[in-house]
Amino acid sequence: MRILYWTLGIVLLDQLSKIFVKGFSIPFLNTEFSGMLYGDSIPLIGDFFKITFVENPGMAFGVDLGDDVKLWVSIFSVVASIGLFVYLYTVRQQGFSLRFSLALILGGAIGNFIDRVFYGVFYGYAPLFYGKVVDFFDIDFFDFEILGRTYDRWPIFNVADMAVSIGVLALVLFYKKHEKKEEVVQGTEAVSEVGIYEQQSMTNEQADNGKENKD
Repeated sequence: MRILYWTLGIVLLDQLSKIFVKGFSIPFLNTEFSGMLYGDSIPLIGDFFKITFVENPGMAFGVDLGDDVKLWVSIFSVVASIGLFVYLYTVRQQGFSLRFSLALILGGAIGNFIDRVFYGVFYGYAPLFYGKVVDFFDIDFFDFEILGRTYDRWPIFNVADMAVSIGVLALVLFYKKHEKKEEVVQGTEAVSEVGIYEQQSMTNEQADNGKENKD
């Protein structure tokens, strides 16, 4: 399934970007990269687009529902990733659009579950399944309110989030296009069936007329 190269690419890009932002240390290789300080920002396009290092302790938009929920979110992300992989395998003969959409969603899901499951252990701040997701894309946006919180910027996100969003959007567009094709095919089949029925009726009529003339 070559489509999984897209999934692998998303996971690698996501993890490399997070490591660049958060930093890493490999003691036995005497290698260390400090990354950014938590909360620091690097302007790329003025105040409109910045790289800002934050960590998401829970679900979307930084909502933290406690350790118990965090554990179940981590477990669900693992199960969902496995389910997506299995489904992607079952539709391996389907069109590229469907497989590409699922590959992007799978890559994003794996990217974020690596953070949730392993980052706490890797960086020494939490046990397995209790890690935080690293976010850094910071974009200015009009004021809006979600879950009782007012935002003057779009919630900070990462490569994995982008992949999931693009994949879901592509999936919706693909299914709309697929449904239209199904309608056209069904309509064509219906017209063909009517045409065949009419042709058979005409043939039967001609045969009956021929018999009457002979009589």
